[in-house]
Formats: sequence, C-alpha cells, structure tokens
Amino acid sequence: MGNRNRATAAAAGSVLTVLLLASGCGSGDDGARTVTVRPASAERAVGHGAGAGEGYGEAYGEAAEAETDADAEATVAGKLAVREIPQVGSVLTDAAGSTLYRFDKDTAQPPRSNCEDACATLWPAVPADGAEAPPGTDAGLLGSVDRADGTRQLTIAGWPVYRYAKDTRPGEAKGEGVGGTWHALGADGGKAADAGKADAGKADAGQADAGKADAGKEVAPLSVVDDAKLGKLLVDGQGRTLYRFGKDSAWPMKFGCLDACLNTWKPAAPVAAEKAVGIPARLVGSVERPDGTRQLTIDCWPVYLFTGDTAPGQTNGQGLQGLWFAVNDAGKKIPAAG
Repeated sequence: MGNRNRATAAAAGSVLTVLLLASGCGSGDDGARTVTVRPASAERAVGHGAGAGEGYGEAYGEAAEAETDADAEATVAGKLAVREIPQVGSVLTDAAGSTLYRFDKDTAQPPRSNCEDACATLWPAVPADGAEAPPGTDAGLLGSVDRADGTRQLTIAGWPVYRYAKDTRPGEAKGEGVGGTWHALGADGGKAADAGKADAGKADAGQADAGKADAGKEVAPLSVVDDAKLGKLLVDGQGRTLYRFGKDSAWPMKFGCLDACLNTWKPAAPVAAEKAVGIPARLVGSVERPDGTRQLTIDCWPVYLFTGDTAPGQTNGQGLQGLWFAVNDAGKKIPAAG
C-alpha cells in the first residue's frame, strides 16, 4: 500500500511539473519567458572526483584531506577539442568535454609537474596515452612527461595537463584562475583567458570604429530581414542568421546540440523581448543550458548561430543535415528548398 501511495504521489508531482512548465512556455504571455531545462539525454558527470579535495586547490593556499580517485587519474583524454567557454575563451577540452588546465608552478622547458599528493587529488593529471590533437591544430604540440609516481602525463607545448575535480559537467571551467596559478589551456598551450582578452581587445577596437561610423544609429539585437531565397528571417544584432535544430525540442524543451556540436553551432545570447523588432514579444524568451549559461529561444525553441556564416546575411547553415533551419518572423522554421 505504501508503494502505491508513493507511486501516486510521484505521478501527481510529474503532472504538476508539466503544468508549471506549460504555464511558463507557450502560455501566450507578452513578456519574455525564462525556462530551465535539462539536456535530452541524462548528462554524465565529467568532473573526475568532484567531491575530492574540498577546500584545497587555492594553489597550495589551504591544506585538506581527500581520497585519491584512481579512476579519475587513469581516465584517458581521447580526441581533444577546442570549445568556446563564456568569460574564458577558446578552451582545450578532452573527449568528454572536460576543460584542461595548466599550472603556473610547473615548467614547460623542460616539462616538469609540481602538483603531487593532495594537489593531484584535486587536479588529476591527464594521461599521455590515448590523447589525440584536435582537428586543425599542430599535433607536434602534444608530448608527455614522467611523473614522480612513474606515470606518463600529457603535455601541451611542454606544459603538463590536468583536469579539475570540481568541474562536474561538460563546458565548466571552475578551475580558471584558482589561486591565481591555474588556467584553462588554449590549443597552443597558452592560457585561454589571455588569448580571449587579446581577441576581445581587437573586437572592442573594431566595434569602436564601427561605432564612430554608425554614431547615433541604434541596431536592434533581434530583428527581421528579407532574404532573396528564404523570405523573412530572424537575425541577431550583427545581422547573423539564427537557426533552430531538429534534435532540440520546444515542448518538453530539450537540447540535442551538446559537446562537440557547440564547436560549430553557437547558442545565441538572450535578448530583451521589448527590444526585438519585427517579431511578437511573446515569442522571445530564454532558457538555461546544462552549463549554466542562458540561450535565446524563439517560440520556445533554442536558437543558434552557425560558424560557417562568416558575414552578415549569409544562410550557409540552412538545411544542413536536414536538421538545421533558419527561423521566420512568426517563430517557425523555414523549410529547406525542395
């Protein structure tokens, strides 16, 4: 009897959850809708011992006792990838999406690791065996160094490579800047954040020049343009086409574009509904992604930018794989040409 009561309560809870979500997305309210969802498939943790070393890791700033996660230390990196992480930059990750790090107290010439014992519990060394260079990068930057325990650790441009135990989901970079000595790795072995600052400086300079040319002219962050082939479609503030993905869903809202997919398709930043031009404000909303960032939604569908569109007005992503489609001014996908 007790089991039946619990099952009934669980079912009632599920119905209540559906009703609450339905009232927040697709309700027809004029205000922007904000939704939090999980990915389409259950997301496995990639933190490699997230509970280990709690309180440690401020680059030897604090001492702590922790159990060593042997499985985490032995996890191979597989085929590396480069991933854009907000507020950090272009970051090197392992095949599971875990951010990779370097330590300022190590040396690259010659390669040497100075993270041992308790430090290595919170910052597990990445094994050299099984690691492959990301596409389009110099495979010669990958190397190895012998650790004090006799294992071989992966190096990038001579720098020993680590994971951070408190990164529990793909795309997290909680270890960036810890103790002022731990930094997410760029594909060239440099600090990803430094490269990001340099790129941001160039972008700011370019925006400043553009601002002078367009002084007094305000650009809507979300608007509608007329495309010669596709008709009316949505673009962001830079004139870039917005797309939705057939493996996502609007109700229940789920994500199909995760991990490596995000290297090609970038989640569009949220927009205040009242600033959108040419589309009903009630269709404009946002959703929290599994990595904690927020993404623009149109009629409850997450929308993306395509890295293959290199100039405003391009629609190179339209119809790709039969899954990616531009979005019209009614919030619907624009079918691929027959």
